[in-house]
Amino acid sequence: MQTIKDQYQHISTILSFSLIPLSGFATDIYIPSLPSMASHLQASSSAVQFTLVLFMISAGLSQLFVGSLLDSFGRFRLGMVSLAAFTVASVAIALSHSIYMIYAMRIIQGVSVAIIVVGKRAYFVDRFSGDTLKNYTSLFSIIWATAPIVAPFIGGYLQSSFGWASNFYFLGLLTLIIGLLELKYGGESLRNFQPFRFRPIIEVYRSMLKTTDFTLALVIISLCYAMLLVFGMSSPFIIEHVLHYSPVVAGYCSLLSGVALMTGGIISKSLIRKSLTKKIVIAVALQLGFALSMIVAAGYSTSLYTMMPFVLAIHLVSGFIFNNLFSYCLGRFSKNAGIASGITGGLMYVMASFFSYGLVGLVDIKSQATLGIAYLSLVMLIGIFFILFYRARFVFNYPATESA
Repeated sequence: MQTIKDQYQHISTILSFSLIPLSGFATDIYIPSLPSMASHLQASSSAVQFTLVLFMISAGLSQLFVGSLLDSFGRFRLGMVSLAAFTVASVAIALSHSIYMIYAMRIIQGVSVAIIVVGKRAYFVDRFSGDTLKNYTSLFSIIWATAPIVAPFIGGYLQSSFGWASNFYFLGLLTLIIGLLELKYGGESLRNFQPFRFRPIIEVYRSMLKTTDFTLALVIISLCYAMLLVFGMSSPFIIEHVLHYSPVVAGYCSLLSGVALMTGGIISKSLIRKSLTKKIVIAVALQLGFALSMIVAAGYSTSLYTMMPFVLAIHLVSGFIFNNLFSYCLGRFSKNAGIASGITGGLMYVMASFFSYGLVGLVDIKSQATLGIAYLSLVMLIGIFFILFYRARFVFNYPATESA
């Protein structure tokens, strides 16, 4: 079996970091192309938006289980097969004229990405320890957050210059190059293979999901992430069709949205010692005010300049809430941190997909006002679930984590 050579350790580490934001790139890069895809495929806006949902659900569900497979069968071989599958699926989408073929390929991409990303996170635990490991893992969220910032920006220019298919050719070429580099410089990082035991794994999952405060916090971060997805699904149609801007402008707007989300996360880290309850209550109140103001402002004027400031403010606060409760979920089960991470990341993807696609289907989001109504609905749900979360922690005396 191919193992990582010492002289290639640095290169292998860089390659591992480069694959961590792949899931974000696979969703965000073609957001500016959604209207063009709908026109070319002669499909409805909801039909092409569903390609995002299928990817998120397949990637989310797969993350729940691939960790055990990677512990039993190794990282390298499964990772190489997944890179090859993702590359082939990307090219197949670019060449396809059928929305149903694209659906199938997006599912393959979702499963492949789950194996790749979970395996690369595990790589750092396999190869490093102590302060070095802490230093590397502290970069995960920052690197992951580059995808919603950079990908729509690249996608907007690709769409304007070469059309929607170029986004998927880009993804296929990217993973092909990284796969070839992995073949030369990478290798198996797992030292101790574990037997695959299905029943004990399921029992751990069951006990975690029965813990009320954990599951409620998971629902809240899913609603926060759903805000970003709702904007991603609807904004290209509003910006390009209603406000008559180019896909490049739509890409810039998505870039700013990602920056706002990251900024909210950075602010939350600076306030980590403050009371969790007070922080979230203030944050939800601010979001509620921004959403209502966005709806009221739409009655007087609707433009990119009246819509985007409210979007950025809402996304910034969403990033703040998300980072606080994501940390809470990861720290809730210190003895099973790996499985808790898989459940948190996986179910967040699945639930956020259902929330966002369900809301886009329920509210025909074609304007600033309807986008504001969608945000308001999500904020109200966050408030309701946080009240339940508060009761679960303090009324039923669930223990708090260090971050809370």
